[in-house]
Amino acid sequence: MGGSDVAAIETPAYPKNIWPAVVAGILTAFVGYASSFTVVLQGLQAVGATPGQATSGLIAVGTAMGFAAIVLALRYRMPISIAWSTPGAALLASTGAVAGGFEAACGAFIACGVMIVIAGLWKPFGKLVSSIPAVLANAMLAGVLFGLCIAPFHAIAQIPDLALPVVLAWAVMARLKRLYAVPVAVLVAVIALIISGVPDFSVRGSFWPQVELVTPSFSWNAIFGIGLPLFLVTMASQNIPGLAVLRAFDYHPPASPLFVSTGIASLLSVPFGGYTVNLAAITAALCAAPEAHPDPSKRYIAAVVAGTVYVAFGAFAGVAASFISVSPPILIQAVAGLALLGAFGSAMSGALQNPSEREAAVITFVATASGMSIGGIGSAFWGLVAGGFVMALHRWRKAA
Repeated sequence: MGGSDVAAIETPAYPKNIWPAVVAGILTAFVGYASSFTVVLQGLQAVGATPGQATSGLIAVGTAMGFAAIVLALRYRMPISIAWSTPGAALLASTGAVAGGFEAACGAFIACGVMIVIAGLWKPFGKLVSSIPAVLANAMLAGVLFGLCIAPFHAIAQIPDLALPVVLAWAVMARLKRLYAVPVAVLVAVIALIISGVPDFSVRGSFWPQVELVTPSFSWNAIFGIGLPLFLVTMASQNIPGLAVLRAFDYHPPASPLFVSTGIASLLSVPFGGYTVNLAAITAALCAAPEAHPDPSKRYIAAVVAGTVYVAFGAFAGVAASFISVSPPILIQAVAGLALLGAFGSAMSGALQNPSEREAAVITFVATASGMSIGGIGSAFWGLVAGGFVMALHRWRKAA
């Protein structure tokens, strides 16, 4: 075999056309936005945001994750995808309003962003977070998601004429092409609402994207009830899996700068009502897989395009928020629940995989799903505390 043949084998002739990466980036942004923007708006309003503040927050967090994706993908020439924390938004929806209102919630968002930055800069802190048992983190996440995941069934009972077509469309599309199931469900929900004549858009000006400044306030109740659980959920269900997805496709970016960058992007979005951005987990595979481009060195283009489209979607945030504000809340919760069923299944599987730790995981799940609040601190924190106590007691008894 000649030298030229060896060179041809070692350096494959990849096509120079970047169109597949562009298409993959557009698809990533569409799926990421359409499948979970309802969860984000639901979560922000649940912790006290007005419709205007929720819209502003959607614009801010979408812009933050878009620019973060563009910067990181160009910096490392890797398909590093950024997303908002969908499980984090579900956490907000299940936690509800806190003392101090949305301003206190924004203070908790700042605390979460600072902790993400510290996790990237200070290795002992990052190791401490990583030492939290995965079964407890998964059980807490499952408890957070549970309330929204049962919403589709409540919606079928309350408004079957609207909810049933949405759920059926999701189920059929999930069987054919799961990636498009939630966007199709969103589209069917919009069509069903228009046909039924439910929307009554009396304020056309709300269609235009507008940002509102929020002055954060700080309280220990909000920090422990929202900030700390939001940080743990973001790290356990987004950042760490996001790195794993990249490594599965043979991309090995340094973790520390990624955490610091997403933490800073999160902090920059908070004054406008935004919350947490992080590494994408599910949609990351769309940019990193061979379908995005046969040449691994060109797949970063998909992440850049996705970030650009995320920023552009900010112009439609007003329309999305206006439509949701005049729609039946239970229907919006149902669509959000459908978007989170996969995450719920993965979390439950991870929580119950070890029989010796199953009891602690169940305690964590039940306590978190209960929605209890003690001292103004939400159930996600107390679920983790209860499960951790049971696990420590079991390990102590076993050692004794």
